[in-house]
Amino acid sequence: MTTPAPAAAPAPSAAAVASGWLHTARFLTTAPQLQFLPALDVPEIAFVGRSNAGKSTCINTLTQQKQLAFASKKPGRTQHINLFALGKQGVTDAVLADLPGYGYAAVPKADKVRWQQVMANYLVTRENLKGIVLLCDPRLGLTELDEVLLEVVRPRVEQGLKFLLLLTKADKLTRMEASKALAIAKLNAGGGEALLFSALKRQGIDDASQLLWRWAHPEAAQ
Repeated sequence: MTTPAPAAAPAPSAAAVASGWLHTARFLTTAPQLQFLPALDVPEIAFVGRSNAGKSTCINTLTQQKQLAFASKKPGRTQHINLFALGKQGVTDAVLADLPGYGYAAVPKADKVRWQQVMANYLVTRENLKGIVLLCDPRLGLTELDEVLLEVVRPRVEQGLKFLLLLTKADKLTRMEASKALAIAKLNAGGGEALLFSALKRQGIDDASQLLWRWAHPEAAQ
């Protein structure tokens, strides 16, 4: 009597694949100005947003690492572009870029203007940039600086650059408020996508993770 072959293990879900991929994130480099960024040929995904929008918490939640992205105790004071490599077994297949938070009132105006220009230049000229995640606290809505950023990236989004408007701290909204905020965000995304996100309630994590994975692996996502 022959012994039946063991059943093959079920293939991991898309969410599990994306989550496992993001968990490989590790620090790559930091740069005070654009000219110090390394030239890369792998897809780069940038996280941008005003100070206190929850950017560091979002990155740490998506990568399942508590202190990958540093949350400064003085918002707006972290003024470097930090890159994190992604990919298993020492192979980098994508990079996350954590851009400085903007718009914090205590930062001198000259510093605000300088970093607005740095970010605008990065978002317009970075050749391997494949996607942008703009984080927004839906209780505040899009600020003037958010609107400026949207205008800067809109031409690239129209040309195919991926874009996600991520509404953080969604757990602080009622269901009706969340529904309204998401509807407005989808209009503001201008051809991109919008998601509700809460690190506390674990909301939107799988959807955001899978979206980033597809951005970095378009050939596998088809």
